[in-house]
Amino acid sequence: MNFSRQALLGIGMILGGSVMLYAMVQQIGDSSNEQPAPTSAMVDTPSTEQAAAQPLTTDIETEKRILAQKQKERAARVAEQEKRAQQFLTEQEAAEAEALAKARAESQQYVANSAPAVDETENIEAAKDIAKDLTVQPRTDSESAAADKKSSDAEQQKAAQAQQEAKRQATIKAEAAAKTLADSKKAAEANEQAKVKKQAEAKKQAEAKKQADAQKKAESEARAKALAEQKKKEATEAAKKEPPKSPSDYEVKRGDGLIKLARQYNMPVEVLAQANDISPSASLQLGQNITIPSRAQVQRLEREAAAAEAKRQKEAALAKKTAEAKREAQQKLSEARKEVKETDAKGSFGVQVALANDQNRADDLVKKFQAAGYQVKTSRTSRGVRVVVGPERGKIAALALKDKINSDPKVNTTGAWVLYW
Repeated sequence: MNFSRQALLGIGMILGGSVMLYAMVQQIGDSSNEQPAPTSAMVDTPSTEQAAAQPLTTDIETEKRILAQKQKERAARVAEQEKRAQQFLTEQEAAEAEALAKARAESQQYVANSAPAVDETENIEAAKDIAKDLTVQPRTDSESAAADKKSSDAEQQKAAQAQQEAKRQATIKAEAAAKTLADSKKAAEANEQAKVKKQAEAKKQAEAKKQADAQKKAESEARAKALAEQKKKEATEAAKKEPPKSPSDYEVKRGDGLIKLARQYNMPVEVLAQANDISPSASLQLGQNITIPSRAQVQRLEREAAAAEAKRQKEAALAKKTAEAKREAQQKLSEARKEVKETDAKGSFGVQVALANDQNRADDLVKKFQAAGYQVKTSRTSRGVRVVVGPERGKIAALALKDKINSDPKVNTTGAWVLYW
């Protein structure tokens, strides 16, 4: 806004100077028109001596001729002055138009870069109003003669002040532009340095990562190589310790034992002991000959040992389960016998475990159940010999006894049932 006012003030000063110049030209022209008057007076009022010396007709013709010549000269001077004034006015108008265009462009730039300013149309109208206000009418020769010099001095002083202000503003603007340029250059240099530093950091990180990857790869290859060598060595050692392809004899030396030889030939101690039909904990005698089984024999013996171990574990699990079932059945039987009351059905109950075809078969079954700890009796029927375990006083106890017999692996029966005796 301040810049636009300064521009408008400069335009007004230019217009005022042009008007003053035009007034001065008009004054010079008017002064030229007044110069023949004294001469005319002198001619109109000649002295008596001059009138006597020259005829009146001659003086009038000479005066007319001189007057006509002066008028021509004055007209030529006035035309030249008007021509120069017109040229000056044309140059002033071009300068004013250029200044106005420059002020308009700077005003638009100022409005675009800073806070909202006065509308461009209002600025132009204000400039026109200022130009209109500064436009003065030419004064008369008698009134403007003394004021022109004073006005000219004032305008020159104002022009000098305006020029100094313009120079000061230009200097401030130049300094601000230089400062902005320096700041931009400094920011650009800082950005460039940051970019270079970032690129250097990225390059350094890339190199570090590359070195780390290379080192990691080398370590991985070294570990793989060492592992391969170790596996190869172990394979070689295992090949040395593998059992022979065919059975061979070995003479026991000082310090030898089944465990040492089993480790030496890479086979279980049990397999080596079984191949020589001795106990795994047996001691070897110095000079004793033992058989080192072949690879096929070791594999077969290992399979047999594994099957035997599985069978043993299965039997142990079955025995454990049977023992638990038997203990549980015995507990139930004891509890059932304790619960027998006088209100139960009268008589005795038994558990029939079989119906034999003859007495001999019945006697065999009796021996089997008696060996398992049961009380057994037989009774002949029309269909055969009945084998009964008991008796039990109540039915609840008889049912518990039946469950015990059915779960006892020693008698191996599942068809027992309660019989009222």
